[in-house]
Parts: sequence; structure tokens; C-alpha cells
Amino acid sequence: MNVVYFDGVCNLCNAVVNFLIDQDTGGKLKFASLQSEAGEATLQALGLSTESYDSFIFSKNGKVFHKSTAALEVLKTLDGGWKRLYYTLIIFPRPLRDWVYTLISENRYRWFGQRAQCRLPTPELRERFID
Repeated sequence: MNVVYFDGVCNLCNAVVNFLIDQDTGGKLKFASLQSEAGEATLQALGLSTESYDSFIFSKNGKVFHKSTAALEVLKTLDGGWKRLYYTLIIFPRPLRDWVYTLISENRYRWFGQRAQCRLPTPELRERFID
């Protein structure tokens, strides 16, 4: 199973989830907020904080990716030309990619805002979300 774990109160993260849902026409991706039971269990299993949500996590067939590598692996999973973007960006060294990722992550609430509560999926999308 391919699961995208995201910060459920982050407007940027929710916009990315909306984008991924639109692009994932085959329904290969499932989603869970980091604040959900599934998200917290994953964070605990990885030894990550369950208090601050500074990492985007992607679990792909049991392998876990963090930060920029997680984002790129999600792109590689999508249909269409998104794999080309993966191959274009993966050539940059991970420390450089993660530096950019961290810069955005640390400023995402200030730049994009945040919600008072986690996203609630529509009934049509409910099966794509893990509690």
C-alpha cells in the first residue's frame, strides 16, 4: 500500500493532497494526516515527534521515505509526465533537496496558513483516507 502522511492542519499540505488526488487517476495513493491515529502510530514507529509535524512521509510498499525524497517518490508513483519531474529533480543531492524542503516546511504556516482542524474527506474520497 502507498500511503502519504501529511500535516492535516497545513493549508499547503492540504493543497498538495488535493493535487495528488487529482493526478492519481488510478487511485494508487492512500492518505492519512499525521494527527490521525494511523499517522501518530507511524510517527511513533519511526521514532519521530508526535507533537510537531515537520516531515512529509511516504510509505511505498513497506519502505518509508521522508522529506524531499518522499515528495519525489510520490511523483514517481503518479501517472503521466510526473515521473520525468522525478528524474529531473532526483539528480540534486539529497542534502540540498532537504534544505529546500526544510525551508518551506519551517515557513509553511506563515506563507500558506493553517486550519483549525484536520481535513475531512468528502464521502466520495473517504475510501482513500486512513484514520
